[in-house]
Amino acid sequence: MLKVIEEQENLSLSASLPEEVDYLRLGLGEGITGWVAKNRQPVAVACNAFNDPRFQFFNDLPEDRYEAFLSVPILCQGALVGVINLQHRLPHSYTRREIRLLSTIGFLVGAEIEMARLKEKSSQLSDELAARKVIERAKGILQRELKVSEEDAYLSLRRQSRQMRKSMKEVAQIIIREKGARRQEKSLM
Repeated sequence: MLKVIEEQENLSLSASLPEEVDYLRLGLGEGITGWVAKNRQPVAVACNAFNDPRFQFFNDLPEDRYEAFLSVPILCQGALVGVINLQHRLPHSYTRREIRLLSTIGFLVGAEIEMARLKEKSSQLSDELAARKVIERAKGILQRELKVSEEDAYLSLRRQSRQMRKSMKEVAQIIIREKGARRQEKSLM
């Protein structure tokens, strides 16, 4: 099971049974996993993990029926990205080597998760910039054609977006295409 930080103060279940993904939320310090996230230190419980004072029971979660529990932080440049949990149905004494191995995996996974987040954020910002450019271009067309202020052109664009039930970017693209088509018609005449 892997719990990845969703917000600064919460963990969200992101790899377990499909029906549990994104349903379970856990605050920093809650349960063994939350304790690991808060303290950024591994925890190894060899048996009776459910009796550990840090343990938090969640109804119908299969992880609650495990005996042994190993939980390590996922870090990237010292920042917490999430927590990896490893459970055994039977008692199991985790060796230093197992703990170090899972911790190393946590560091490697942390860097990959952070890179993926940064790529996604970069892509999202690029998309927002492209949309803004299209909207600005359409606003300019409306300002010239309707002889209105920038604010009025923006409000007109927003109103059309609501009426057409399309994003402002989609409406802006329609305005730009129509302007191009009118230009092409004029050049053919």
